[in-house]
Amino acid sequence: MSAVLDGQTALVTGAGRGIGRACAEGLANAGARVIAVARTETDLDELQTHASDRIETWSADVTDDAFTERVQTIAGLSILVNNAGGNRPQPFVDVDTESLDFVIGLNVRAAFRVAQAATRAMLAHGNGGTIVNMSSQMGHVGSPKRTVYCMTKHAIEGLTKAMAVELAPHGIRVNSVAPTFVETPLTRPMLDDPEFRDFVFGMIPMNKLASLDDVVSAVLYLVSPGASCVTGHSLKVDGGWTAQ
Repeated sequence: MSAVLDGQTALVTGAGRGIGRACAEGLANAGARVIAVARTETDLDELQTHASDRIETWSADVTDDAFTERVQTIAGLSILVNNAGGNRPQPFVDVDTESLDFVIGLNVRAAFRVAQAATRAMLAHGNGGTIVNMSSQMGHVGSPKRTVYCMTKHAIEGLTKAMAVELAPHGIRVNSVAPTFVETPLTRPMLDDPEFRDFVFGMIPMNKLASLDDVVSAVLYLVSPGASCVTGHSLKVDGGWTAQ
């Protein structure tokens, strides 16, 4: 796939670490010019030292109006990987208002506004485009201590379908990728808990976590010409978790 995305311009949010960074690198390796966005400049500096010359880094907060306004001005934007998100696992009855607002604000409101801004940029150049919203297996099922996260990812799945229907006449495809747990800096502390790790592996028939490469491969497929008739789809990378 070394040249399949030549001439494409991609925006990846939450690109400082984990899935976002891997997606930025994967898109660049496939030939795209990539704008990698994260809040933490040191993460971006590290990405830049290992990145190809196809990656440009932006230090920005996806919840800020200034960021979405800037996205609308990206010339030739053709790919969005709408990846920035977060989670604060808590029992349902203990969820505090600040955590509720934080997770909804980042996972739903910011994701919506970034997708909206990217769509405006795509419509401005009139050549279509493709959007991948980073969802989760938790957008298809429920799980203990994840009521807020599940709610937000179910919202992303609904947003993906509605966007796909509305934007199809404009040549813009919209899909989601829904991974199971991937060992990243965000999930590693949770997976270090033996009880939680046993729960996770007990829910995955393939008895393994998804790798960063697994998720990147799903994203690359959805943004590639090989998926030219795929829209409104949720590509689950979950080892069978949601098939049970």
